[in-house]
Amino acid sequence: MTRTDITRLREKASTDRAQLDALFDSCLLGHFGLTTDDGPVVIPTAVVRDGDRVLAHGSTGSPWMRRLAAGAPTCLTVTALDAVVVARSAFESSLRYRSAVLFGACAPVADRDRALDLITERLIPGRSAEIRRPRQAELAATLVLELPIEQWSLKISAGWSEDPDDDIAGDAWAGVVPMTSGYAAPLPAPDLRAGIAVPPSVERLATLSD
Repeated sequence: MTRTDITRLREKASTDRAQLDALFDSCLLGHFGLTTDDGPVVIPTAVVRDGDRVLAHGSTGSPWMRRLAAGAPTCLTVTALDAVVVARSAFESSLRYRSAVLFGACAPVADRDRALDLITERLIPGRSAEIRRPRQAELAATLVLELPIEQWSLKISAGWSEDPDDDIAGDAWAGVVPMTSGYAAPLPAPDLRAGIAVPPSVERLATLSD
């Protein structure tokens, strides 16, 4: 047995790489886990898939980023919640979800400028063309890491409640309540000068939803 083997609810395991890619492409937030001298830590950060790697960026002054850049073993988790499964009992109620764990070691990217553009475009498509290029001081303060997509496990829960027959015969309602997410109207910064319109990238972003 390896650490990518799912031992609980094995029927929910998936080895479909396309499903894994779809999950990463739908998530903006991941959690890196690693061990430090003070004990284990789990750090949330923005993540972006680029082919067979996942990109993350942060400050060169960040202790956990520097530790990952040095090759410390890590795992990265992403999860998408899709629905609440409403069963006829609290015991059988659950969630529909897609969850992945990626194992390995990070390394600093060789193509940092391209990687930063990819991250910007994933977070706000079209934004790179609307703003200035990063200054050298900003680049010097930014660390970009890549984690190869090689060792991973994927678990997908997409079913209905599994109520026992005596509960099904009862009067309690059962079903699924889908969960959606989206963007609301943009809020201008308090120090935004008058007359500056909302750019096309932000307008498009505000219309997106699941």
